[in-house]
Amino acid sequence: MLIVELFKILTEKGFVEFLTVFATISIPLIISIVIHEWAHGFTAYKFGDNTPKEQGRLTLNPFAHLDIAGTLMLFIVGIGWAKPVIINPQNISGRYKIALVGLAGPLSNFLMAILFTSIFYFTVFSSNGGEITNLSIFERMLFLIIRVNILLGIFNLIPIPPLDGANIIRNLLPEKIAEAYFKIAPYGLLILIFLLYTTGFGFIYEISNIVFYIIVFLIDLVASRLIS
Repeated sequence: MLIVELFKILTEKGFVEFLTVFATISIPLIISIVIHEWAHGFTAYKFGDNTPKEQGRLTLNPFAHLDIAGTLMLFIVGIGWAKPVIINPQNISGRYKIALVGLAGPLSNFLMAILFTSIFYFTVFSSNGGEITNLSIFERMLFLIIRVNILLGIFNLIPIPPLDGANIIRNLLPEKIAEAYFKIAPYGLLILIFLLYTTGFGFIYEISNIVFYIIVFLIDLVASRLIS
């Protein structure tokens, strides 16, 4: 558990090292979660639903999006949550648009991963010959932002309630099938915790590695074309 590792750092290496590691981990997490939730609210608002705006969710202020219990659980058990962005489906015309509201969060994570990988590529990756070693605190934070966003994007696409993937599938399936599918919703968190302590999340991490190097490959391809 992350909280155990942080406690070890605090007791063995001191407060300064603890604060450095805590900030290096927390800042990328907060940035990624806030952008993710903002994207849901902004997309719903653009599709005609004023509910996120009325709830003060069209902001990048972390306090508008972070849930205290969800943030603590992220450090304790590895699964956390933010305040859900509430939308009124009746204000959005069409189930496909509601599905796009669900997709907006993970998509924002992948777009951030591409943006920060581009920065990382030109400032670190290319100069080190593809090696990720001896990184400064800023470079480690940059790298963590990339990895956290890829993981968040993939994780939230899992079609298990209450994740975004389930809401996307729900609005793409015929309504009767969607209703039957969502009967697993009360057990969603238990299923996710089970995945956490089995090979499921290891598989997700391996996929995130592949996605990272695909992004690097594409950036390298574009950069070499521009240079030539």
